[in-house]
Amino acid sequence: MIVSGDSGKKWHLLGLAAVTHTFAAAIPFSCMPVLFEEISEDLGLNIVQIGAVWGMIGLAGVFVSLIGGVLGDRLGVTRVLGLACILGGLAGASRGLSSDFASLAATVFAFGLIRAIIPINVHKTVGMWFQGRNLGMANGVVSMGMGIGLMLGPLISAAILSPLLGGWRNVLYVYGAASIVMGALWLLSGGMPQPDAEKTGRSGAVPVREAISRLVRIKMLWLIGLTMMLRMGGLIGMVGYLPLYLRGQGWEVASADGTLAGFYAISTICVIPLSLLSDRIGSRKTILLVALITAIFGVGLIPVADGIAVWIPVLTAGLFFDGFMAVSLTLALETKGVGPRYAGTALGLVFTFSQLGSFISPPLGNSLANFNAGLPFVFWALLSVVAVISLSFAKDARTER
Repeated sequence: MIVSGDSGKKWHLLGLAAVTHTFAAAIPFSCMPVLFEEISEDLGLNIVQIGAVWGMIGLAGVFVSLIGGVLGDRLGVTRVLGLACILGGLAGASRGLSSDFASLAATVFAFGLIRAIIPINVHKTVGMWFQGRNLGMANGVVSMGMGIGLMLGPLISAAILSPLLGGWRNVLYVYGAASIVMGALWLLSGGMPQPDAEKTGRSGAVPVREAISRLVRIKMLWLIGLTMMLRMGGLIGMVGYLPLYLRGQGWEVASADGTLAGFYAISTICVIPLSLLSDRIGSRKTILLVALITAIFGVGLIPVADGIAVWIPVLTAGLFFDGFMAVSLTLALETKGVGPRYAGTALGLVFTFSQLGSFISPPLGNSLANFNAGLPFVFWALLSVVAVISLSFAKDARTER
């Protein structure tokens, strides 16, 4: 069911949200792993420093994810997304001005602060305009937009755009400009009518203390958040290290980067079918458990695969990457006690956990490469094992209701 009567504008916003994920949140993020070799040679970084820089995006998200959700609840998603895309574009472009490890870490952190606001409010937009059986599908559409961007980033950034534009710095400038354009589009759409759920007396500015005090008592959100922390920690660490690992094994740049692009491509292909399947079977938890088990084997088997056979575990690990995000956020939105009024803050809580895992995991996993190049993958696979245990205590919100 679509909430409001003006369905055309709802679908317009859904399309804009998906494209925003592609150009403002995904490509400027996923370009970094394939540019790290060029950046490290230019700035003199070692493998642990690269992991620390990659983790800065997650660290920034820990501080701002909850705030980003609260801002969406209080100020409205169109205004927040417009400003976030513009500021995120400026911060993302500033990474190209870095001259050493400290300045790169600082600019990546600044980019992460703004970027973290975007997915939260994109999914809040979906939760406002779509409810019922179409909610999973709509979250799948915007997650597909994220997946397309995550795929394009490693596919074109180092092998095509860097030689074409004259280096990694100019690549980041171009991506920053694209994000600013997306912000302008959101600000121009600000006059669109709000859905019925936001016109009631319970809409408008939500007191922060009221929202947080209500949501922190919901056990289900804690379990979803913990699962997301472990899941994203394992996979974000893996994707940041994979191109460097494969190049270290003697792979050509295009082949190593193409493997990461393949990881994101298979995820993008599967995200909408998985979201629709979760709508159809009425069990989000089943999809999430299968995703975690798949990641355990996919990530864990990468170091034992040889040559072209590496594609098999990489693609296996990527099957549920975006689908897991879409379905888990749908589960959070459907949790009893959340609803449209507290959707932004609830997603902010969940994303805070997710970003914490994305901060801790990359440098910790990368440090294990000093002992054995394949050991980081074992560590990241074990995180999914713990995530299975965490998720086993959760219940399907739709089943409860």
